[in-house]
Amino acid sequence: MMQLKCPWCGTRPENEFHCGGQTAIARPGPAHSVSDEVWGEYLFFRDNPRGTHAERWRHTFGCGQWFNVLRDTVTHEVHAVYDIAGKPPALADKGETR
Repeated sequence: MMQLKCPWCGTRPENEFHCGGQTAIARPGPAHSVSDEVWGEYLFFRDNPRGTHAERWRHTFGCGQWFNVLRDTVTHEVHAVYDIAGKPPALADKGETR
């Protein structure tokens, strides 16, 4: 089982958390000027990389807080945990993040 380190509660098993998907997605706007195509892309299309990916996670069965995780989608190795409003840290030995 994957372990995640909640910034507030410490390391816990993944079944205490829920993944909120890809992080740093900008909502298009203003709403009245956004085409159906652009709105559909915003709602339904996300990156699905093989390798390092920035995701939002919520400690649902703990403190309830949201935070970001930089995780390898193949090995499930967690490279970094950072603030929900923050930018993903660069990984010196793994290359730049997305």
